[in-house]
Amino acid sequence: MIPLDLTHGPADAPTPPGPAPKECFDATATLLPPAEAVEMSGFAPIEGHPGFYRRSGQVMFRFRDRRRKRRWEGARTIKEAERRKLALELDVERGDYRAPSQERFSAYARTWIDTYAGRTARGIQEHTRHDYRRRLEQDAIPYFGDLRLSEIEPRDVKEYALWLADRLAHRSGKPVKPDTVRLGVAPLRALLATAAEEGLIRSNPAAGLRLAVVQPLAGDGEEDGRAKALSEPELAALLEALPDEWRPFFAFLAQTGLRIGEAIELRWGDVDLGQRGLRVRRRFYRGKVGPPKSKYGRRRLRLTRAVADDLWHLRKRTRAGDDELVFTAERGSRIDQSNLLSRVLKPAALEAGVGKWVGFHTFRHTCATMLFRNGWNAVQVQRWLGHHKPSFTLDTYVHLLDEDVPEPTFFDAISRPCDQFVTREGRNQ
Repeated sequence: MIPLDLTHGPADAPTPPGPAPKECFDATATLLPPAEAVEMSGFAPIEGHPGFYRRSGQVMFRFRDRRRKRRWEGARTIKEAERRKLALELDVERGDYRAPSQERFSAYARTWIDTYAGRTARGIQEHTRHDYRRRLEQDAIPYFGDLRLSEIEPRDVKEYALWLADRLAHRSGKPVKPDTVRLGVAPLRALLATAAEEGLIRSNPAAGLRLAVVQPLAGDGEEDGRAKALSEPELAALLEALPDEWRPFFAFLAQTGLRIGEAIELRWGDVDLGQRGLRVRRRFYRGKVGPPKSKYGRRRLRLTRAVADDLWHLRKRTRAGDDELVFTAERGSRIDQSNLLSRVLKPAALEAGVGKWVGFHTFRHTCATMLFRNGWNAVQVQRWLGHHKPSFTLDTYVHLLDEDVPEPTFFDAISRPCDQFVTREGRNQ
């Protein structure tokens, strides 16, 4: 009889001699957890490519993010999926991985425009915010709709630019310029840049993108889509064809180069007839009075004696106060640009034989061209017009001066005449 060791429990009892007992097979240990089993339903393993599956025509794979959370990604082919998986794993290892955002474009756009603070230290002006909101509601939101931000690719932005060009051309009834399309895409670029900064998308799909927009054919008012100015005889003929009451206004535009919104918001308090000067402080734009287009638009200009005399007679006749507008419509109200263009300027341009292409901005182009032709440099013209930098001024107007290259006669004064150079042979003779 074998004595019992009552000091040990059953678990401490010595193993009896003989073969070890067989362990029972636990089948539940090999089964996927219930949630993962549901997740894997519909995924067919790809033979020879462990960890890759086919589902709905795509090659799917899983990886773990920096929080060790398992995520699914897909691609069109096995090779593309392998490259994609390797890139994601490297991103996770470097700490560059950002989980795809579930944010929808339409919802994000309407929230973004309310809080957007601009891309520079200057911030964003309210009229620019209003313009961005209008472009988003009219164009970008209908186009992208409820598409996820993370699903927008560079090719989508390019296709949007082409779609927008057609849409704008349909609205205006004529081809649009590339710059017009770039302005239309500007809110989308800024929105995607903000989304990238906030980590909602890995990178801005619109960054550095060149938009392939077809250049419109040059018409009467433009050469290769560039600005066209009046020659001095054309300007004189146009001013002569204008009604007497409007001639001083358009002569003022031609000599000051003010934008139409700056001119119709000019008030007598901005004009110093004694010093023959004026200050540009405001503009009327999209039905609202606001600051100039940029900080560079705030400027002081000198008036010619002829323009100062015109303004002196105008104020004497109207007896207007400092807070009143300098130029007004017939009954003293604010000038309606559309009426003035269609009822006064266009008919006068046709009568003068200039052409129907003339608009308010033509006088600004003409002013810039005349300043250049009379010896002003790019910095002086830039400050006069209120541009943000001289290079923009040159890019806009230098093509108008190509034919004005003079003969460089001043080189003669610093060059020795040829007959002063005597050869050694001549001296020896």
